[in-house]
Amino acid sequence: MTQVRPSEQMRDLGVVQRGAPVLAEPARAFDLPAERQAAEQAVERLFSAMERIGQVHPFAKGMGLAAPQIAIGRAAAVVQPPGPETPSIVLLNPRIIDSSIDEDEQYEGCLSYFDVRGLVPRPLRITVETTTLEGQTVTTVYERGLARLIHHEIDHLDGLLYTARMRAGVDPIPVEEYRQTGRAWAYEE
Repeated sequence: MTQVRPSEQMRDLGVVQRGAPVLAEPARAFDLPAERQAAEQAVERLFSAMERIGQVHPFAKGMGLAAPQIAIGRAAAVVQPPGPETPSIVLLNPRIIDSSIDEDEQYEGCLSYFDVRGLVPRPLRITVETTTLEGQTVTTVYERGLARLIHHEIDHLDGLLYTARMRAGVDPIPVEEYRQTGRAWAYEE
């Protein structure tokens, strides 16, 4: 029996893989409320893809998916925080408008680069501005693990993979090596 690489599994589920031009380009913002229907369709496709992926791979630390990862070059992303009853977060036209000086470095994975995991420094708190379907601006503060998930997805919308955030000289490790560490995101209280 042939072992299917994690990245091949994600590709088969409709996730665009590293090297695709759509992942390296900034996503185009929605003009809301004028483009409400296009935004709703993008979000619907993101939820559909996340459901397919979630049936194949559990994500104990939460999961996110940005529109470019399913070949939609628009500024939409969905984040499912950890926990079965936690509502999903929809991000339309998100921008980080403030971040804490305090940061930590944790392993991250990416559905578009799923064969490896990388140590990524990120701020412990970010303030994000998004647009509602009605065209209103909303500002939300996210902390720790949720800030990491949100920041990762906003990076996708800016055309960046997490490897762009890694410290110089630090390389991603194979997913098999990462699994052997069994390290969950840890935060000092």
